[in-house]
Amino acid sequence: MNDKGIAPNAQRLLWAGFLAIFAAGIGLAIRGGLFAEWLRTFNFTALQVGLINGAGFTGFCFGIIIGGIIVDKVGYGKLVVTAFLFHILSAFVTFGASAPPEGTAITAAQTQSAFVFLWVGTFLFAVANGTLEAVANPLVATLFPNNRMHYLNILHASWPAGLVFGALIAASFPALSWKVKLGVFLIPTIIYGVMFMGQHFPKSEASQKGLSLGEMFKDVGIIGSLVIGFFIGFFVKDGLGPLLQGFTGNDFFVGTTWKYISIGVGLVVWLAFSGLSGWSMGAGLLFMLFIAHALVGAVELGTDSWIQNITGNILTPQQGQMLFIFTSALMLALRFCGHWIEKNLKLSPVGLLFVCALCAVAGLNMVSAISTFGGAMAALVIYGIGKTFFWPTMLAVTSDRFPRTGAVAISIMGGIGMMSAGLVGSPGLGYAKDRFAGAELEKANAAIYAEYKSERPSQWLVFKEVRGIDSAKLGAAQTATNKTPDQQIVLKANMDGDRRTLKADSVIPMIMAAIYLGMIFYFKSRGGYKPVHIVETPATERKAEAAV
Repeated sequence: MNDKGIAPNAQRLLWAGFLAIFAAGIGLAIRGGLFAEWLRTFNFTALQVGLINGAGFTGFCFGIIIGGIIVDKVGYGKLVVTAFLFHILSAFVTFGASAPPEGTAITAAQTQSAFVFLWVGTFLFAVANGTLEAVANPLVATLFPNNRMHYLNILHASWPAGLVFGALIAASFPALSWKVKLGVFLIPTIIYGVMFMGQHFPKSEASQKGLSLGEMFKDVGIIGSLVIGFFIGFFVKDGLGPLLQGFTGNDFFVGTTWKYISIGVGLVVWLAFSGLSGWSMGAGLLFMLFIAHALVGAVELGTDSWIQNITGNILTPQQGQMLFIFTSALMLALRFCGHWIEKNLKLSPVGLLFVCALCAVAGLNMVSAISTFGGAMAALVIYGIGKTFFWPTMLAVTSDRFPRTGAVAISIMGGIGMMSAGLVGSPGLGYAKDRFAGAELEKANAAIYAEYKSERPSQWLVFKEVRGIDSAKLGAAQTATNKTPDQQIVLKANMDGDRRTLKADSVIPMIMAAIYLGMIFYFKSRGGYKPVHIVETPATERKAEAAV
């Protein structure tokens, strides 16, 4: 066992995992750059686009949680093949979305049809990504047990690498069809398939010790299962419901009865996972890590989905793309420095998370106030530093402190983060954009708002129903060569709405900072943060040094 890995093919498996997550990053970056085009082409509301993009996260949850539970039983190779097939299928479904010929007005039925194709295709793409992370995360944690934080940061450097590559494709080939640009993710998909082919995979520490699936779930327990059940019920209500309504045209799927059905599904999932743990209460620390990671998904991935659109509205679309590439490149570089930061700045993983949360709060508020490209770069440096280490460091903390959960806990954690990004971060920011932009336009000129407001309302969670700015009319104002005074007022209101959206978004890392600060005091009271290991192998008598 050494810093280079416990298996002779450790480096090959690390880079195969890198390429798998790289493909996911490409998909998100190109999809994020298509928001404005989809809004114009299909006459979507911002909330609808947020729901489509959200499917790129919620599907991930199913792939990673199911994959994490069965990975040690069915083997890594079978899951890689499954993910590969889902990636191919997702492309066929996504490309089924079509618009009428140019110059022809799109009908409501065509808008709904496009929504269904794009939602389902994006969801399948996310299932493939989640299945791959169910392989890559526990695999790297097992291969590099002496330096998990460093190698998990390297593995997840592939995410910003994919964001950079995808954004460069979108920026460099603006005339390409959106289907061609989005299909670029198939290239690394084929490469990772070849790299994983025929390889021998090690088992997790928990699997080597002979722990049963029930034993692996002990630390998740009743309280951890509650988080899983909540998000699955949330998905049925706000993810699956709008899709089924769009597919069938039946309002039953967004009504009160459907809400109670979703609550019932969540309760069943909670009870099922609780029973799987043997009705163990679960570890309080792991429960808090689940909550914190839900917030990570909302602020990191949800914001990533909208950030180039928002900065592009405040400045110019081209500058928005450049800023997105810059921030992602910064994130890519920093993730290779995680080990150096830990050793030289003397920060524990939890201390690093706390500092990052503070940077994210400051960064988002600074970005909301930008007016120049240089100022935006400076603000995004702070924000980029903040978001860089959240995801992989959270996985490292969970692997360090709860080794007896094997692949289960980090897979559930990844699923919760992605589900939150899809149900809270992406649609939440879409709703915020509709709400704040509409409010700013109504405040500036009620008559213009009456002319430009969307015919379709936006409503999210318990927040009130609002009407944002009509996407087609906004797009016409943005592309007009000689803008009328009314169009200039609309664009100013849209920009001010985006600024308010980012300020609202900064509340999430503020809550995260409070959670991480509490964890710092918790570990300090117990002699400091340190990794633990399973000390007994029998499944019936297993013990771990971390009995939190």
